[in-house]
Amino acid sequence: MLIGMLTLTQALFDQIVAHARADHPDEACGMVAGPEGTGRPERFIPMLNAARSPTFYEFDSGDLLKLYRELDDNDEEPVIIYHSHTATEAYPSRTDISYANEPGAHYVLVSTADTDGAGPFQFRSFRIVDGEVSEEEVKIVDAY
Repeated sequence: MLIGMLTLTQALFDQIVAHARADHPDEACGMVAGPEGTGRPERFIPMLNAARSPTFYEFDSGDLLKLYRELDDNDEEPVIIYHSHTATEAYPSRTDISYANEPGAHYVLVSTADTDGAGPFQFRSFRIVDGEVSEEEVKIVDAY
C-alpha cells in the first residue's frame, strides 16, 4: 500500500538515475535539498560513496558535516536521501533502515540490478520512521 507522495521534477529524476547508472557497479548516493519547511526537492547534491562498494553506501563523514553546515546556512533541509542498489530490488535493506535518521526525508532507491547500468531500472520512494518503512507514490512533473 502506498502512503504519501514524493513530487519531483523530471530534471531531478534524470539526475538521480544518471548518478546511479554512472556509479554502477558501486552504489551511488546523494541528497536533494529544498527550502526548509517546504518539502520541495530543488538542489541535487551527488555525494561520493566513501565505501566504494556494490553492496553498501556510506557518506564521507567530513563531506556530510560540510553539507549539513551548508544546508543550515542556506535555510535548507534534506528532502530526498537517495542511493542505488546494484544487485537487489529498490527496497530498503536492514542496514538502510537502521541508518535512516531523517524522519522528514523521502528515501529514494534506484535499482540498477540486471541492467549493467543501462536498461530498465526501479525508482521507488519510502518514508522510514523509527524503523517502519512505508512506500509512497512518485509523481514526476515538468516544474513546480
